[in-house]
Amino acid sequence: MVGSNAIRVLGLAALLSFATASVAAAPQVWLLELEGAISPATADYFISSLHDAQAAGATALVVRLDTPGGLDNSMRAMIKEILASTIPVVFYVSPNGSRAASAGTYLMYASHVAAMAPATNIGSSTPVSLGGGSSPFPSPTKPAGDDKADDAPAATDGGSAMERKVINDAVAYIRGLAMLRGRNAEWAEKTVRDAANLTANDALAENVIDLIAPDFDSLLTAIDGRVVTINGQALTLAVAGAEITRLEPGWRYELLAFITDPNMAYILLMVGIYGIILEFYNPGMGVPGVTGVICLLLAAYALQMLPVNYAGLALMLLGIALMVAEAFTPSIGVFGIGGAIAFVIGSIILMDTDLPAYQISIPIIAAFAASSIGVFLFAVGAALRARRSPVVTGKESMVGATASALADFDGRGRVRAFGEIWQADASQPIHKGAKLKVTGVDGLILKVEPQE
Repeated sequence: MVGSNAIRVLGLAALLSFATASVAAAPQVWLLELEGAISPATADYFISSLHDAQAAGATALVVRLDTPGGLDNSMRAMIKEILASTIPVVFYVSPNGSRAASAGTYLMYASHVAAMAPATNIGSSTPVSLGGGSSPFPSPTKPAGDDKADDAPAATDGGSAMERKVINDAVAYIRGLAMLRGRNAEWAEKTVRDAANLTANDALAENVIDLIAPDFDSLLTAIDGRVVTINGQALTLAVAGAEITRLEPGWRYELLAFITDPNMAYILLMVGIYGIILEFYNPGMGVPGVTGVICLLLAAYALQMLPVNYAGLALMLLGIALMVAEAFTPSIGVFGIGGAIAFVIGSIILMDTDLPAYQISIPIIAAFAASSIGVFLFAVGAALRARRSPVVTGKESMVGATASALADFDGRGRVRAFGEIWQADASQPIHKGAKLKVTGVDGLILKVEPQE
């Protein structure tokens, strides 16, 4: 009897252990949503989420994507992490109506599994700074494209050498990703050179994506059992009955997204500059200086992550310097007008990209320009008023003042002026109590004459 009970206990313990192990072994799928332009904040959010998913032993990371494109350096940083990932990264263009344009196309090609919802599209990967014709010079932060890419002309042999270099670099990059994942490399080149686009059905037919899924549950069903290659090793995805962990942006992402918004970076820069100027103008206040330094440091961090045109930044700083010079050494408009013009032009060309999401708002530029011009006009007005106002210090300020004779005198005598007793010379006899007018000053002697 005792032996029978012991067997039952051992059997129950084994069942419990098996159940516990089964629960512990349940697959985990992490779901991340990326919507909007691919920015430094987006890259940081994605990379940190991927690292966390790997550390937690997740089965896969699914990225729900809807993007018009973004910055090249941010996109490449994300792709490097995808290629080095120890877990499958699934990119899913969803919901219906979404797109993986430009930088999004590169991310789809880099992913271990590329999926799309039915009414979505992919493509338009021509570098927009070249396709739009605004700047032939690339930089580490040139955008990989945007909505305007549909209108970008194909790169031809007639283009500049720099244009061909950038286009060919982009072509080689996306073709390399296509060959790594076994996807259509010819169409990948076409989307860069000709800004080609595909619907979800066409993308599947052209071997650009792996599958079409109407919703997230359908996606998990479709990828369950799919074999992917992770760092040269084949891995079978097992996501049936997976526990879903939905990721939400934290304070770090919100802060980065806030300060790397071009408009906010511009505002921080201006507040920082004016805070420092105010502190120098009135030393000891403290608050403007501290605020200015903090804003300048945040602006510097944001600008080094954004595609900045340094000629525009230099023009802005020159414009501010000229307007400050006008305030301290009024030149009756020369410095102020030149500074205002330089400031506005520099602000407009500050962002070295055609991406609409990375352009500084004209109303914000106008607001800061108006405030700067207002300071300039105030300084000029004060200078003009000072030139027209009477002299209030020195000997010149005493001429025309009123004095009164303290006694009769002929030639020199004593008078009261400015609340004091002075020696005064007159060219005619003066009677006690007579009201006199100061006509000049010779040392400590006033020259007076009777008031008319």
